[in-house]
Amino acid sequence: MTELIIASIMTMMTAATPLMFAATGELICERSGVLNLGLEGMMLIGAVFGFAAAAVTGNATLGLLVAATSGAFAALIFGILTLNLLSNQVATGLALTIFGTGLSALVGVDYVGETIDQIGSIHIPILSDIPIVGRLLFGHDPLVYLAILILLGASWFLSRSRWGMILRAVGDSDVSAHAIGYPVIAIRFAAVTFGGLMAGLGGGYLSLVYTPLWAENMTAGRGWIALALVVFASWRPARVLFGAILFGGITILQLNAQAAGLGIPAAFMSMLPYIATIVVLVLISRDAIKIRLNAPACLGRPFRAER
Repeated sequence: MTELIIASIMTMMTAATPLMFAATGELICERSGVLNLGLEGMMLIGAVFGFAAAAVTGNATLGLLVAATSGAFAALIFGILTLNLLSNQVATGLALTIFGTGLSALVGVDYVGETIDQIGSIHIPILSDIPIVGRLLFGHDPLVYLAILILLGASWFLSRSRWGMILRAVGDSDVSAHAIGYPVIAIRFAAVTFGGLMAGLGGGYLSLVYTPLWAENMTAGRGWIALALVVFASWRPARVLFGAILFGGITILQLNAQAAGLGIPAAFMSMLPYIATIVVLVLISRDAIKIRLNAPACLGRPFRAER
């Protein structure tokens, strides 16, 4: 029984990791006042290009770097269209998701079903050998710890650093930030690029560590869950960790329930993470005043610099 609990918790953390990557990047992006709905597409782009790089070179670490870079380039396209050309952020984000879905299917057609050597769990002498606690705290793959460190770093950046406060100021009042001399467009470009990099890394984690193989549409809606997770966390990084673990736990719950043969239709069990997402959003949306207070005031609004 103890082994089952430990295995479930460790699997839950791996399921939560791509959500943490994507949601952290989107949170920083939205804090700057930019709403990027293209997370799903950027994750797929990162997943396929990262896997292709790893399959060709045999180096999964290089694949992760390619995945992150691919996501960042996709985000730059979004940034050029929305920040320079002032296209609608919602429509452009949806188009990016459609583009990423099609591009990943095209690039990945030759890699369907192919597998690679995944990045394994780390082993810290003595610490990893501690009964129960050792495996729970020191037995994960390196990217689980990286996702948590980036999340904590984002929390410190937004609340403690000067540039983090400037980023929040740009998201809350871009006109005022521009009036006192801050480069609003440049700051938003940096935030959008970081968001794409994190989404690409989340997608790369799915194809290089979590699976590890390439399958068309393998993100299975995780980009949309990460978007909901940002709202669930009230745009606060510390709450993203809790939300990611919660949604990761629901994902593992439905897998374990199917394996246990409870007689519940598999299609219904597969719906659980998405049903939970809808329920959480409905509960949160009941307090519209709180959402308005926590959300960046300029979220989704185009900015045109005036002299």
